[in-house]
Amino acid sequence: MQLRDISGPADLRRLEPADLAALAAEIRETLITTVARTGGHLGPNLGLVEVTLALHRVFDSPQDKIVFDTGHQAYVHKLVTGRFQDFSTLRQRDGMSGYPSRSESVHDIVENSHASTSLSWIDGIADAFKLLGDDARVVGVIGDGAMTGGMAWEALNNISGKQDRPLVIVINDNGRSYSPTVGGLAHHLSTLRTSGGYEKFLAWGKRTLQRTPVVGRPVFRLLHGLKRGLKDMVIPQGMFQDLGLKYIGPIDGHDVSALEAAFVRARDFGGPVLVHCITAKGRGYAPAEADAADHFHGIGAINAETGKPLKIVDNTWTQAFSDALISIGHKRSDVVAITAAMLAPTGLDRFAEKFPQRTFDVGIAEQHAATSAAGMTFAGLHPVVAVYATFLNRAFDQVLMDCALHRAGVTFVLDRAGVTGDDGASHNGVWDMAAFQVVPHLSMFAPRDGLVLQRALEAATDISDGPSIVRFPKGSLPPVTVAARSHADGLDVLDETKDASAADICIVSIGSMAVLSLDVAARLKSVGLSVRVVDPVRIKPLPASLLDELAGASLVVTIEDGVRIGGVGEAVARLLRDNGITQSQMIFGVSDSFLDHGARAAVLASQGLTPEQISVAVLDRVRAGEFRS
Repeated sequence: MQLRDISGPADLRRLEPADLAALAAEIRETLITTVARTGGHLGPNLGLVEVTLALHRVFDSPQDKIVFDTGHQAYVHKLVTGRFQDFSTLRQRDGMSGYPSRSESVHDIVENSHASTSLSWIDGIADAFKLLGDDARVVGVIGDGAMTGGMAWEALNNISGKQDRPLVIVINDNGRSYSPTVGGLAHHLSTLRTSGGYEKFLAWGKRTLQRTPVVGRPVFRLLHGLKRGLKDMVIPQGMFQDLGLKYIGPIDGHDVSALEAAFVRARDFGGPVLVHCITAKGRGYAPAEADAADHFHGIGAINAETGKPLKIVDNTWTQAFSDALISIGHKRSDVVAITAAMLAPTGLDRFAEKFPQRTFDVGIAEQHAATSAAGMTFAGLHPVVAVYATFLNRAFDQVLMDCALHRAGVTFVLDRAGVTGDDGASHNGVWDMAAFQVVPHLSMFAPRDGLVLQRALEAATDISDGPSIVRFPKGSLPPVTVAARSHADGLDVLDETKDASAADICIVSIGSMAVLSLDVAARLKSVGLSVRVVDPVRIKPLPASLLDELAGASLVVTIEDGVRIGGVGEAVARLLRDNGITQSQMIFGVSDSFLDHGARAAVLASQGLTPEQISVAVLDRVRAGEFRS
C-alpha cells in the first residue's frame, strides 16, 4: 500500500509489519520534496515518522485523542489521516496549515502552536472523559524541549495525582528544541538516553539464569520483580516513577515494532504512563542530519537534492539586532542576553560566541526568562531577553508584576513582530503593541529600519527604571534606509509638503510600516493633498512633540501592523482626547481576529493594509468631507 492509498489510520492497521519500512521511506520522501518547495518544519517531522505510524496503529484516532505539542511535528500525522492529496498546499494561503487544524480533520485536537501545552490539554480531556464515562484513551506527544516549559511540569504534577485514568505521555526525545535542550531535565533525559546498563544487565541475567535448571526461572522472576530498584541503581530514571508515572523506555524511536509493543503496554496499563522515545531530528535526509545548528528545524524553500536555500536572505532584521547587541556588549559589561531555547533564531548565537559567560538559555520558559531577568537587574545587570513577539504573550504577568512593578531595567526584544504570514494564527505577533500598552513604567520602541533599530536598542538598554520593548518584523530589512527629513523632540518627520503648516493629513507611521506609509503619502499628494508623515519610533509613551504635529492636521491617519483594538492608533486618539483636541482620525491595523496562514503580503491585503487600499480609503473619507477643514 502506498501513501496515496491511506485514507485514515485504519488503513495503517491493515498493513503487515514488513510493509512499514517502505511506507516510512515514502513519507520521508514526501516530506522532503514538499517542504523543500513550501518551507516549514522539516527536521522534527523526519524524526517522528515511525513514532507517528506506531501511534496510529496502536491507538484508535479519532476516538482516542492524540495531541501533538507545539504541532509543528504533526506533518506525518496529517499524511496518514487522509490529507496526502492536499499536502502540496502546505502553508499556502487557503491551503493546509503547518500546524494541526480542527477545520481540516477530526483527528486534529489542538491548533495552538505554542510549546509545553499538550500535557495540560490531555489532563483536562482525561478528566472530562472520566466524568462523562468515556473510556477513550488520551495521548500527548511532547518533545524534550517542550518538557523544559513550566506549564508541562504543572500538568505532570496534576497527572501524577490521578492514577485511574488511561493517559499516555510520549516524549519525543531528540535532545533539541530549536537549539540543544538545556537544564536539569535535559541532563536527566540525556542520562536515560545514553545508559544501556539496565537492559544489558537484565538481558544477561535472563540468558544466564534461564540456563540454570530448577532455580533459574524463579530467580529471574524475582530479579525482574525488583526492576524498579534495579533501574534506579543502573539508570537514574526514578524521577518519573517518583512522580507516580509508569515509565517505559527508553525506546528506539525508529523501530516501529518496539514502539508498537511499548504503546500497547502503555495503552493497556489503565493509568498514566510515560513512554520515552529516542529519535533523531532530520532522520533520513543527509543535509538535515548534517546541519549542526538545528537539523533543519524550520526552513524556507530549498533545493531538495542539496538542502541549500533557493534564496539567500541577507540583511535581515534579526542580523541587524544581532550586530547592534554585540556593539552594545563591547561597550557595556553589564549587558547580558537571555534566550528561551531560540539562540540562533533570535540572533543571540553571535552574541554568545563573543560573550559566552553573558548568555543564558533558559529553555522553553518565557515566564522564567522574564522573572530571572528581573532578578539580574536587582543584582546590577541589564538583561536583553530576545523572543518571538507572540511568545512574550505567555509572560505578560511576569513583565507586569516582576519587571514593571519592581522598576526592573529589562529590555525585551521581539522578533517576528506584526504579520509573519506562513506560520499562521498563533505566530503572527500582532498583540504586543496593544497588550503591553497597559503596563506602567514600560517603554516600547518600533524601529523602521536597521539604523533606527540600533538607535532604539541603545535607548532601551539605557533605561534602568523600568522594562522596555524593541519590536521588529520577520525577514529582510527595507531595501533603503528611510531617513528622517527632520527631527522634532523625539519625533522623526519622514515626509512633508513645502507648506507644512497647511498639511491636510498627518500620517503617523509605526515601525516597519514606514515604506508603506510613504507610498500612501505619495499617492495622496498626487491628487493635490498636503501630507505629512511622522514616525514616533518610541510608541509608549508617545513623544510630547507628536501632539503639536497632530493638532495642526485636518485628518490623522495611523498605520500599524498590530491589532487596532488597544493599539498605537487608539493611544494616539487618547493623547488627543486627553488634551481636549477633537480630531478626525483613521486607524489602520489588524482586525480583532486570528489571521489565516499565507504569504505576508496576502495577509496584509486581507486586512486592508496595502498602499492602494489605504490611500483609496483615505480619499473616500476626504471626498465625503468627513473631517475638519
